[in-house]
Amino acid sequence: MDENLIEKKISGEDVFDGVLLHVKKDIVELPNGHTAPREWIKHPGAAAIVPILPNGDIILVKQFRYPVNKVTIEIPAGKLDVEGEDPIACAHRELSEETGYSAGKMWKLTTIATTVGFSNEWIHLYAAEDLHSGKQHTDADEFINCIKVPLKEAVKMIEEGKIFDSKSIIAILLVAKQKNL
Repeated sequence: MDENLIEKKISGEDVFDGVLLHVKKDIVELPNGHTAPREWIKHPGAAAIVPILPNGDIILVKQFRYPVNKVTIEIPAGKLDVEGEDPIACAHRELSEETGYSAGKMWKLTTIATTVGFSNEWIHLYAAEDLHSGKQHTDADEFINCIKVPLKEAVKMIEEGKIFDSKSIIAILLVAKQKNL
């Protein structure tokens, strides 16, 4: 039905291969037969988690994000480390690394495409309960503070622009909907 929208790759080149991101430049054939360049970023994908404590508070992380030059408030998250890694395994690993908690129960909220205009990044969003505390063990280049916030307060922080990270907004609002807030 939408065949008249499909672009076909004619050629491609690697523009930059970094540690996390790989910049590509492809030439595509448009539906009308003309050609056009498509610059895009290849990303391994990620998983992110809303950890829910028994009292209903959620655990958020604060960290400095260089591209936006701000300390952000986000849900714990991290990239898939190897191609084909199970996203829920990544979610469990990142929850433990960034917060020190492990989850007895974790469920999928949704999967989002973060920036469809220039990246193939997919983030798998989860919620977690039955949390057991442990020791935070971040990567050597990660500096993270954890905060505990009532879910209603996190929704208010979204409304006030204090939480502006898209994956966090989507996941927190989905959990709030599930909890009938």
